Amino acid sequence: MSPDLLQPYSYRRRTTQEPDHRRFPGWRKTTAQEWNSPQWQRAHCLKNLGQLRDVTADLVNDSFFDDLARDQRERATMSMLITPHMVNTIAAETPVSGPGSLTDAFLRDPVRRYMLPLFSDRRTDFPSHPRAQRDSLHERDMWAVEGLTHRYPTKVLAEVVSTCPQYCGHCTRMDLVGTSTAQISKTGFTLKPQARLDAMLTYLRTTPTVRDVVVSGGDLANMPWPRVEAFVNSLLGIDSIRDIRLASKALIGLPQHWADEHVVSGLARLALTAHIRGVQLSMHTHANAAQQITPSVCAAARRLLEAGLRDIRNQAVLLRSVNDSAQALLDLSFALLDQAAVMPYYIYMCDMIPFSEHWRTSVAQAQALQLDIMGYLPGFATPRIVCDVPFVGKRWVHQPCYYDRIRGISYWSKNYRTMAEADDSEALTRLHEFYDPLDTLPPEGRQWWAGDHDNGPVSAPENTIRHSPMAATDR
Repeated sequence: MSPDLLQPYSYRRRTTQEPDHRRFPGWRKTTAQEWNSPQWQRAHCLKNLGQLRDVTADLVNDSFFDDLARDQRERATMSMLITPHMVNTIAAETPVSGPGSLTDAFLRDPVRRYMLPLFSDRRTDFPSHPRAQRDSLHERDMWAVEGLTHRYPTKVLAEVVSTCPQYCGHCTRMDLVGTSTAQISKTGFTLKPQARLDAMLTYLRTTPTVRDVVVSGGDLANMPWPRVEAFVNSLLGIDSIRDIRLASKALIGLPQHWADEHVVSGLARLALTAHIRGVQLSMHTHANAAQQITPSVCAAARRLLEAGLRDIRNQAVLLRSVNDSAQALLDLSFALLDQAAVMPYYIYMCDMIPFSEHWRTSVAQAQALQLDIMGYLPGFATPRIVCDVPFVGKRWVHQPCYYDRIRGISYWSKNYRTMAEADDSEALTRLHEFYDPLDTLPPEGRQWWAGDHDNGPVSAPENTIRHSPMAATDR
């Protein structure tokens, strides 16, 4: 193909350099040895505005901090916690040239937009959708035992810890994860950690229909490694379990943890056991922007793959003003694939949690983006954009049974019962709704929502195509 042929997206293999943390006044004297230490990174996480000011000094204007402080008071669903490594990916290519010189770059930066949201980022007309919920996916309703979500017939999610090394503003588990904010008093686990893990293992040993376990949280990196290794070893001893996926955004936000020799050697032991027992052991991580795929992330990923992980897969979240363009999604996918050997896997639509309307996209935009990224990546590495529909689960964005674009309501079916629907005779025929952000609707749609539609389901048209469940004899 002629190199001068104009394409909507132009691929060039790119390499990156680790951003120099010493450009920030607060880290000017931090040595490379300190920076690469997971203990140093954890000890120097930024937990409040004062600590962020100490790092950036006068490079970011007071107006930015005033905006951030207001968001913390009035909108934030996650408390502020961000690793030095993650901060160092923000405005990395902007020259430092004196007081205020990083302000505009901080305001525009996609990583800052979802890790350190400002009040001015959020919508004032529709800050939350009327149907937004704290536990937007109803995971707690599908707990088999505390922290073990059994939504799909053959798969479970084990929430083994309720904290992370860093907190994303759009966290779908904002009801459970992290410390309370001015807006959200968090719920929590009631059982002690080991009792909770033991209860999960007991359930899995007596439920042979489960073959796939996602070990998540929170973030697995916040669980002491000996406890991680013991839990995963126990999973490997259950014959029905064939897939184990370790979930950790820390590979992106705290790669020093996953590059640590103690952790890598422990993972190698698990990988060897998994190989002997014929179990697929993989990792899922979470990067939303290409700039997050730094050389230290790549090095940590390669160490994990060399230790024996079958795969590392990325689950991004589609966020307005962060990565809602084909260019951004393809840049991210190629950075993951080319630089870190990480598989672009899923791109989730942002869930319907409170104060997330400025991040969420419509199903129509997600559908268009899925088409826009097709054809550039290898088929096996082309991520699927999915809508995680409450009580349904992941669905490709082109799979709704019916889509009312005026009111922004899509209707979805499913072919299995969740843990919460064991005795529900209509579980396989009922349609479930997902809602577009109100500001993306035409005027007549926004006017309709301005009426009394805050409670109860909205019925789909009578002629809507519905899923036909398998007959008992077909199962």
